[in-house]
Amino acid sequence: MGGFFGIVSDKDCLLDVFFGIDYHSHLGTKRGGIAAYDSEIGLQRKIHNIENSPFRTKFEHIFEEMQGTSAIGCISDTDPQPMLIRSALGTYAICTVGIINNANDLIDKYFAASHGHFDAMTGGKVNSTELLAALIDLKGDFVEGIKFAQSVIDGTASVLILKENGNIIAARDKVGRIPIAVGKNEDGYAVSFESFAYAKLGYEDFKELGPAEIVEISTKGITQLSAPGKEMRICSFLWSYYGYPTSSYEGVSVEMMRYRNGEIMAQNDYKNGNLYKIDYVGGVPDSGTPHAIGYANESDIPFARAFIKYTPTWSRSFTPTKQAERSKVAKMKLIPVPELVKDKKLLFVDDSIVRGTQLKETVDFLYENGAKEVHMRSACPPIMYGCKYLNFSRATSDMELIARRTILELEGEEGFNHLEEYSDSNTERGKNLRNSICNKFNFASLEFQSLEGLIKSIGIEPCKLCTYCWNGKE
Repeated sequence: MGGFFGIVSDKDCLLDVFFGIDYHSHLGTKRGGIAAYDSEIGLQRKIHNIENSPFRTKFEHIFEEMQGTSAIGCISDTDPQPMLIRSALGTYAICTVGIINNANDLIDKYFAASHGHFDAMTGGKVNSTELLAALIDLKGDFVEGIKFAQSVIDGTASVLILKENGNIIAARDKVGRIPIAVGKNEDGYAVSFESFAYAKLGYEDFKELGPAEIVEISTKGITQLSAPGKEMRICSFLWSYYGYPTSSYEGVSVEMMRYRNGEIMAQNDYKNGNLYKIDYVGGVPDSGTPHAIGYANESDIPFARAFIKYTPTWSRSFTPTKQAERSKVAKMKLIPVPELVKDKKLLFVDDSIVRGTQLKETVDFLYENGAKEVHMRSACPPIMYGCKYLNFSRATSDMELIARRTILELEGEEGFNHLEEYSDSNTERGKNLRNSICNKFNFASLEFQSLEGLIKSIGIEPCKLCTYCWNGKE
């Protein structure tokens, strides 16, 4: 995934930008970077690898190395950024959130004939942010360049540009799959993926950019360079999984949505006679916890944390490079509360079930520690398609997804013609999918949130939500 943050101010803003970027650490694990503008020094930039340590530890000395009254930065789960670019449009820094699926085609179409070149990374891959900048530079100004780049990119591209005069240009992707919010204080403006990041720094909400909207931000104010479009497809997973609990998108609180989601699942279980004699309801920590609280409140089954993740030293189970090491770390992090596990019937809510690898290990761990039954609920429908617009649930093949693999085992490729039936728990195919996954993972029972229930818990018009990973509709 990834997230970005920037400030234009009358004062040195590097400390606030440092904290603002750090508040996006839940969105990425590979690279962190900052670019700053100072009237005497000009543009500066630092990028660090953050795969094995948090952003803040790599950038804690940045105040000795950089200064500026304007700055942008990002947490990136893909390529190093921000990039510093010098072109006919001037010298500028740029960072982006999104994905370019047709990078090779774009290079062949727009740059091969010009005999231009890119700085190639390992394996010959081109940095996607550099490619985006090159597409922007094909036009005569930033606005036309951004619009052109977004029109030819297969994927998603939201952009922050720090100009050589210290102003920031912010452009939301063309259908608003991810948010961009602007905050204001007495010294200037902040622009951010996560609005809580600037709220913690003393900025008040000023506006949310609409889909495809482009603005230029200076200390004097915000100038709209291109009006928002009418079509929106904001990612539903913002609320379900990767959005931070304290965030709100399009006026909808992440934490409150997750409570409603759990309530709806409990209501469905009650209606379908699936509320078993459960001792405790819990969340698969940490992202499943609020959904589980909603489920427990609605069902009147006590909420309890039957196991805790030990995170002071191992905050991310996917940090090690080898799968065997990641699996070992994931298992070592799980610490049971024996009094809440042994001989107990437990129901857990997970935010989603994608590949299912770690979930299987978690259930085995619970049975090893004496659980009598482990029931599982997913706060999302079965994931049928790898995301092609962002980096969440992105798979090199749809067959990495547990729902797809199970369908293939049940019915062969013919089953892929009936994905809608498999998603629906009321159909024979839907029941077979759930029973088969139960047998694989040793669940006492399994149910998924319905797509209708998910949309209801968000509370936004369905036509404005991206639900591609569940129903394949663009």
